[in-house]
Amino acid sequence: MITVPAHRNVDLDQLRRMLTDQSTRAMDVKAGAGRMRAAGGSLVLDGTEPQLGPEGVTMTSGTYTINDVATAGLADKLGIPVAYLRRLAAEHPDLFDDNVNGWLARDSRSFLIRCLRNDTGGGIVRAVLSDRYNRIDNLDVLFAALDGIRRANVRVQFAGCDLTDRRMYLRVYSPQVQVAAPRLLARYRSPFDGRAGSELPIVSAGFLISNSETGAGAFSIAPWVRFEVCRNGMVIRRNALRRTHIGSRMTGADGVVTASEETTRRTLDLITSRTTDAVTAFLDADYITEVLRELDTAASTPVTDPNTTLKIVGQRLRYSEDQQRDILAHFIAGADPTAGGVMHAVTSVAQTLSDADAAHSLEATAVQALHLAATTA
Repeated sequence: MITVPAHRNVDLDQLRRMLTDQSTRAMDVKAGAGRMRAAGGSLVLDGTEPQLGPEGVTMTSGTYTINDVATAGLADKLGIPVAYLRRLAAEHPDLFDDNVNGWLARDSRSFLIRCLRNDTGGGIVRAVLSDRYNRIDNLDVLFAALDGIRRANVRVQFAGCDLTDRRMYLRVYSPQVQVAAPRLLARYRSPFDGRAGSELPIVSAGFLISNSETGAGAFSIAPWVRFEVCRNGMVIRRNALRRTHIGSRMTGADGVVTASEETTRRTLDLITSRTTDAVTAFLDADYITEVLRELDTAASTPVTDPNTTLKIVGQRLRYSEDQQRDILAHFIAGADPTAGGVMHAVTSVAQTLSDADAAHSLEATAVQALHLAATTA
């Protein structure tokens, strides 16, 4: 039997606790190239570490380890091939230092360095970004989104939350807004427990909220539907509402910075408003019925040669070999030999992935996979 790992999804309270902890340890630094340097494979930032002395507290240099996301950001900003810099970080920290410091010495720009402090000093660099990056933090997004849902006055449930170094994901659906999809689920069986879609041909309306604090994409709210027979989810990307993280260039001296209260208030008001709009627009039976109607025709296309069709779909959508193999297994287990069965296989495999970023990237391609399968079958 195909099983789903339980360690990726967290409930709303767990997510809130994790984000609150991160918020208390978060530190943002505006750093000119001349006030940052690599040492021992870590990043040293001037004026970031408080030190108590006879004359009071002074800010000294702090040393911060660099995670993979920040390494990629540093490589991008300095024009160093990311695979090369990652290898140096892992195998030759002295050469890592030489490369980073050599390019920093030739640079006059300022950067936004996002860190998480440790209790004992220092911490982790989790992002190296442009000094025009507009900070929209996950905890703020969570509270603003919950406020928007409350204002819309619709009962919802959270299907699960994910938090990675790159993004936060909130999957929300309403058991009050459901439609029947007998044609789309007529032959499908859940690969998890074998239950037939014809026994529970119900689709719930929902939406997916995602945000990145580390430069991995815009804040967005997208329609999301949940197939109750297998709890697979599918993103409808064409109607997504987005808010980019590009703002005005930071001004003022280098050092630890905080977002202005006015900027934060405007951002939260926008998120609350957009969430309210999304609840109204996406948690609507007529909207979901129209979405499913548009999928039905393509979904009914027979797939007579699954190996060839899934190979073409996998190559076009750049699925890994493991993903292609798993999608074929789920397609067979789903017992629906149609383009709709390919769509279901993609979304069910996404449930099984322990890497939340990979899971959500895969889930977001399900509609494309459906249409590709229909045109190549």
